[in-house]
Amino acid sequence: MIRSTKMVQTVYRTQKEISLAACPAQTFSNITAEQYAILVKEAQTAGVPIEGQCGTASKLGGNFSWKYDYATLELTITVNNPPFLMSCESVNQRIRALVSGCAVL
Repeated sequence: MIRSTKMVQTVYRTQKEISLAACPAQTFSNITAEQYAILVKEAQTAGVPIEGQCGTASKLGGNFSWKYDYATLELTITVNNPPFLMSCESVNQRIRALVSGCAVL
């Protein structure tokens, strides 16, 4: 019985540590000001409180930061803490799909 409790605690701690790890930053190039405005509007419509060209926001237990540079047309997004039960890979894939979809508009 003690072994099983220890195992559950170890698994829980490992999952918690994984969920608190920051994901690799993603930098997108050639994002025009118009495209950035569309991305901000889509995020706000989805309930993500984004305003301005840099900052941090949270949704569904996840936290991320962003920085848009009007001079270089680069957008950098870092998921500092992915939403509960989501991997960095799946969150970053969704972000890539959103940005790519807006880039072709």
